[in-house]
Amino acid sequence: MTSAEKAPASGAREAHPEHLAHVVFIAAAAAMGGFLFGYDSAVINGAVEAIRDRYDIGSATLAQVIAIALIGCAIGAATAGRIADRIGRIRCMQIASILFTISAIGSALPFSLYDLAFWRIVGGFAIGMASVIGPAYIAEVAPAAYRGRLGSFQQAAIVVGIAVSQLVNYAILNAAGGNQRGELMGLEAWQVMLGVMVIPAILYGLLSFAIPESPRYLVEVGKDARAREVLEEVEGKNVDLDARVEEIRIAMHREEKPTFKDLLGGSFLFKPIVWIGIGLSVFQQFVGINVAFYYSATLWQSVGVNPAASFLYSFTTSIINIVGTVIAMIFVDRIGRKPLALIGSVGMVVGLALEAWAFSFDLVDGKLPSTPGWVALVAAHLFVLFFALSWGVVVWVLLGEMFPNRIRAAALGVAASAQWIANWAITATFPSLADWNLSGTYIIYTVFAALSIPFVLKFVKETKGKALEEMG
Repeated sequence: MTSAEKAPASGAREAHPEHLAHVVFIAAAAAMGGFLFGYDSAVINGAVEAIRDRYDIGSATLAQVIAIALIGCAIGAATAGRIADRIGRIRCMQIASILFTISAIGSALPFSLYDLAFWRIVGGFAIGMASVIGPAYIAEVAPAAYRGRLGSFQQAAIVVGIAVSQLVNYAILNAAGGNQRGELMGLEAWQVMLGVMVIPAILYGLLSFAIPESPRYLVEVGKDARAREVLEEVEGKNVDLDARVEEIRIAMHREEKPTFKDLLGGSFLFKPIVWIGIGLSVFQQFVGINVAFYYSATLWQSVGVNPAASFLYSFTTSIINIVGTVIAMIFVDRIGRKPLALIGSVGMVVGLALEAWAFSFDLVDGKLPSTPGWVALVAAHLFVLFFALSWGVVVWVLLGEMFPNRIRAAALGVAASAQWIANWAITATFPSLADWNLSGTYIIYTVFAALSIPFVLKFVKETKGKALEEMG
């Protein structure tokens, strides 16, 4: 048995905090960045048709305005790790909160389509930062025995954000007489929808002042006394705190001061562990999950569902998303990350294949025939359920814990950046692909879901129950 495989001498694996509720609060506060992402994803869904009408633009241009925030997400994710290593995880969260607040105000009061796109990029940058810092911070403060469940808070916050924004959009729409461009508080309804995002953005910033800095960052900057206090707070008094600090220091100083080059292996390629993180991120998006949240109403209406029913189906999908996420939170630390990912991949293949089959039928009087229509509806919910109980949670948990301490923030940044780029690719191409062949589009997503199975079997290692200092 190598030293990396031995249980930590400090007892970190068996750490149990005296006040678990406080640790849960810390993780939930950090996961507010995920809530912002989920909220932004669904809130723009409610404004799509109004933006198209106000600026008189076609589907291709509209898709770019919707997807452009994801470019900001990729940039924010790529730079967040370095920022966090320099100024700390908490300061990084606060910067993200400020940027998202500014973005929400700007998006609600655009002078033109171009500055609306600009503000969406700014908001995307903030979300990208939060998407890196949230999982990394939670992994660094969570006791090993609870890390999977606490790490899943990131995805739980995303799905709750999606559901909440849909309810808020619906309330605003009703207040404006059912018209996305109806007047409300001196603005059009869709502008109010985007402006309301300022509330969770400010809340995220306020919560960041109520949680401690990561003990691993504190050790890195020489604040050992404060690191011991935080470790006692989150891991309990039964852990040998001096030994824990020393374990962290040794793990962090096995290599020289990290730079981007530290992520590279031979021949200027990334180290294998970084490529695995990138692969997890890409597969998570290439199954087409965000089509269900960015374009759900448009998708259902395209196969003959009336607008009111399309809203209902979008909302029930978000509820299924929450149910699946809760299932994952229950089992991620019990059966492990890898088995859960494999279960989800198989379920997604079935759901996506059934959707591809259903969408292959010609429309009759603008609608799918009865049987394919019901199969499409059930299969869509089945796909979202299996994604939520597996890849939706497992990927964020793995990205937060699979990398060695010294490169965790930077490697997570690269992997998360790849995730946002993949998200952008799917979001920007779906309208054109759907116009080409909706069934063929879902066959493509099915293929990626199937390919994720051998990827997990061959490359992904189980991390359940290990201390972070044992990684890498």
